[in-house]
Amino acid sequence: MNDVERRFPRHSRSVGRARKWLRQQVGSWAIPDETAQTALLLLSELMTNACRHARVPPGRQIGVRCVRTADTLRIEVSDANNDWPRPRQASARDCSGRGLTLVAILASAWAVQPRPYGIGKTVWFELPVRSR
Repeated sequence: MNDVERRFPRHSRSVGRARKWLRQQVGSWAIPDETAQTALLLLSELMTNACRHARVPPGRQIGVRCVRTADTLRIEVSDANNDWPRPRQASARDCSGRGLTLVAILASAWAVQPRPYGIGKTVWFELPVRSR
C-alpha cells in the first residue's frame, strides 16, 4: 500500500496545484491513464467544492490524501467545515452543481465522513485500478 498526503490553502489556485500533485503521484505509481484521468477530474470537483463552500477560519487548509492498494485508488479531500455536501439536480442552464453527481457516476464508491477529532469532514472516492 502507498499512502501520501498534502495540504493546500483554501484558494482557487489550489485546485490546479492539487491536480498537478496527483498527476505526478499517479504517474509514479503507474496508474493506468483512464483511471488517472478520472481521478484528476474527480479531485478537481472535490477541491473546487472545498475551496468554494468550506467557509472556515483563515489559515485552515484543505487536506488531500491519496492511497494506492493493489486494486484501488482512493482520494480523500478534507476541510474544517462541518457542513456536508449533497448532490443536487443542476438544470441545463446552471454553470455549476454537477460535481458530486460526476463523483457518484464515475467512482466505484464515495462517501462523506466526519474528520477525526470532530472538526470538519472528509469526502472520498475510490476507483478500481487495473494493471496496464
